[in-house]
Parts: sequence; structure tokens; C-alpha cells
Amino acid sequence: METGRLPFVSIVMPVRNEADFIERALNSILSSDYPAELIEVLVADGMSTDGTPDLIRRVASADDRVRLIENPGKIVSTGLNEALRGSRGDVFIRVDGHCEVPSAFIRDSVEALFSQPEAWVAGGGWKTVSTGLVGRTIAAATQSRVGVGDAKHRLGGYDGWVDTVPYGAHHRWVLDRVGFFDEQLVRNQDDEFNMRIRLAGGGIWMSKNIRSTYYARSTLGKLWRQYFQYGFWRVRTIQKHGRPATLRQMVPLALVLSVAMLAVGGLFWSIFWWVLAGVAVAYGLVLAYGSTEVWRQEGPVSALIAPIVFISLHFAYGLGSLWGIVRFVVLRGWGLPKPEEHRLSR
Repeated sequence: METGRLPFVSIVMPVRNEADFIERALNSILSSDYPAELIEVLVADGMSTDGTPDLIRRVASADDRVRLIENPGKIVSTGLNEALRGSRGDVFIRVDGHCEVPSAFIRDSVEALFSQPEAWVAGGGWKTVSTGLVGRTIAAATQSRVGVGDAKHRLGGYDGWVDTVPYGAHHRWVLDRVGFFDEQLVRNQDDEFNMRIRLAGGGIWMSKNIRSTYYARSTLGKLWRQYFQYGFWRVRTIQKHGRPATLRQMVPLALVLSVAMLAVGGLFWSIFWWVLAGVAVAYGLVLAYGSTEVWRQEGPVSALIAPIVFISLHFAYGLGSLWGIVRFVVLRGWGLPKPEEHRLSR
């Protein structure tokens, strides 16, 4: 696109307690090769307690393109909506506080969006990184088919239509067509928003030229909580729209239910123990294959840890989905905390 025809772009960032990453994330955006006068960055802080707002103010004092916005709702969806209501862009891009983008990210995203007339959203894949042995193993596992199925934005190297992308560039008018982000959702708000876009007839385009760097959880405990919440809130998205889950979203739940039912059946008929043993062997082979992928990226020590990471990914998501069915379907949401009682956390 010619410089004179480039749209004004609003970068919206929902954050909470991102003191370790926020300056890095903001500096990567502000170093963009996109015209500086056509960028604004709105950071919606979810009442951080680690000094994040002070760091944002420090960056904003040196660059007036950055604005700090309070997000009393404290969750991602309320933060996105607060930032969007105060934004001026013809295009908006959601970026997290724990990621970095290359200098061409905004320009490539805008060009991809306008190159596809049927695209309401355009984005790319992300490279997952982390620190420490466990963190690096987690990063490698979440870029493996064994870890995340056919999630193209995690695997990368793909041009074409997809069901979701991270950090996508959206036409502003998309908000008029499908509304803002669902503030009932603590997780999966991007996927649910993209589902509404697809149901409204819009397309989501992925370009292999668009890349960003995402900093993954560095401990198994944080990873477990993250994927348990993903599975839990996925059920609410499915319930809301009455649409079936994709295969990659169903496999963890199927695994959990299979193991549970076979184990219970084994208490009454020994044949179920043999079937469960067969499932365990098959699953072990899958884990071994995934571990070889991790070996190629991070070496033999990470490969030894990888099965634990894969099991955490699968069973956290599956158990979260099962608990979501209980809370949203069986109990019809009874006893769930209100959205503002949740916290935006890593």
C-alpha cells in the first residue's frame, strides 16, 4: 500500500502485572517501520499491583502515542473494550503485554488485511519462547502438533483462511457488525470474537509473513492453570453459539473421559483394564513422537521432560472442558463468579 493511503492503526493492549515484559512489548511496537503519525497504543491496565502502570507512564512520557487506560474489570475482555472505546483507528490490532513484534509487523498486518477483500481480520503465527529448561520445553511443546494439534498460528508457515489468529488486524467496522468482546469470558475471548466474525460471513486470513514472539509460561503450574481455563471457557463459547468444537478441542476431553470410564469399568470387568493398557501404550507412542520434535528444538534433556508437559497440556484442557460442562451445562452457570471477580494473570 502507498504511504498516503495507509490507515490509522490503534494497538490495543490489555495487561495486568506485566512489569517483567511491558517495556519490551511497547518498545517493539514503537520501533515499527509503520508511519509514526499513524499509530496509537492504548494500554488497558487491569489494576496492576507490580508497578506496571508506572512503567507504562514512563514510556508514555517519552512517546505521546502511548496512552494508559484503567481497566477496573481486570480481565482481558473488559480491557480490550475499554481500549477500543477510546481508540481512533480505522484498523485495530490486539497485542499482549508479554510479546514482542518485529518492526514490519504492523505494516505486514495492514497489507495482508487489505490484500484480501473478503478478510475482516488478518494476522500470522507466533514463535513461542520462554526461559529456563522447563520454560523452553513448554515453548517447544506448544509448537508441536502433539501439543496443540493443527493450530496453524502456532505451527506457522501457512497462508490461507483459518478459524482464528493471534494479534490480528481488524477493520474498525467489524465492531459495528459483531459487537465488542464478550465480557463474560475470562478466557477464549479472541476465539469467540472470531467465531462471531465467521458466523457473520467474515473471513480470517493468515499470512506466513506475519510473525510475533510470545513468551510462554515458564512453570508447569502456570501452564496447567492456563490450559484448564482454556478448556473451561471453551465450553461456554460452544454453549453460547451452539457450534461444535473442532477436533483439536475435543481430543483432550475425549482422552480424559476415556481414561476415567475405562478405569471405572475396570473395577467391575477386568477387560477394561486391558483396553486401558492399550490406550496407555498408544498414548505413550504419541508422547514419544512429540518428544522427538522437542528434541530437535531443545535437545535430549528437554525431550525427557516433554511427556510431562504434553500430559499437562492435554489433561488440563480436558479436565477444564469437563468442569466447564458441569458448571455451564449441568449446573447452568450456578455459583460462577462474576467476570469482575476474575483476574487478568499470566
